[in-house]
Amino acid sequence: MSGRLAGQSAMVTGAGRGIGRAIAVRLASEGAHVLAADIDEAGADATAAAIRDAGGAAVAWSVDVTDRQSLSRLVKEAVALKGRLDIAVSNAGIMDRMPFLEMTDDFWHKVLGLNLSGAFMCGQEAARQMVAQSGGGGRIVFVASNSGLFGGRGRAAYGASKAGLMNLTQSMAIELAEHDIRVNAVGPGPTKTSAAQGEMPPPSVMARMPMARFGQPEEVAAVAAFLAAEESSFVTGHTYFADGGYTVAGMMEG
Repeated sequence: MSGRLAGQSAMVTGAGRGIGRAIAVRLASEGAHVLAADIDEAGADATAAAIRDAGGAAVAWSVDVTDRQSLSRLVKEAVALKGRLDIAVSNAGIMDRMPFLEMTDDFWHKVLGLNLSGAFMCGQEAARQMVAQSGGGGRIVFVASNSGLFGGRGRAAYGASKAGLMNLTQSMAIELAEHDIRVNAVGPGPTKTSAAQGEMPPPSVMARMPMARFGQPEEVAAVAAFLAAEESSFVTGHTYFADGGYTVAGMMEG
């Protein structure tokens, strides 16, 4: 399959559903050979099968992003596809909520462990491979959230994890630039990933949504693909929000 990522190797965590699946499908449609990874092995298999059915190249892999050894094996498998790792997308995460006064240590550590520590280990394992491989270089893309910019009820852990991820993106970009590794993040806003969400965002969201609708996973994936491609060759350390204007909206009356 031809495209702007033709001949390149990419891995995507959390590729079994939703935004992760859309990113894996988009990268494959651009010509990348994709390793679709998820702790849900059946979901990863379904994503890889969908890519192959569309004429792309993909294999599935089971990964636990809270386990460094599991991530190390994932990177080795991605390298086996094309002899190097060009693109690493760290998407795996959870958006569980719990009121702050009721939040348990276990809940806090679960969310931070998966969303932030998991992303750190994934990014570090990928970067070490990119530095060591012949020719060097690569692109790392994280999936952040506009919750990293704003507070929200029940989101103390989730918001903190995404705010930390945005800073991690900046710090990695600074340190890895000398190795020709670019690090960026895409920040989804309210995105329709399941039928249970209904047709329209809730009123509290609509009140500050200039584009008054849900985003689609494919729209987030398009930004991730841009950050993984040569078109963004002078872009690093940034979080690009695909959120219908949510993060820039102030007073919407009038």
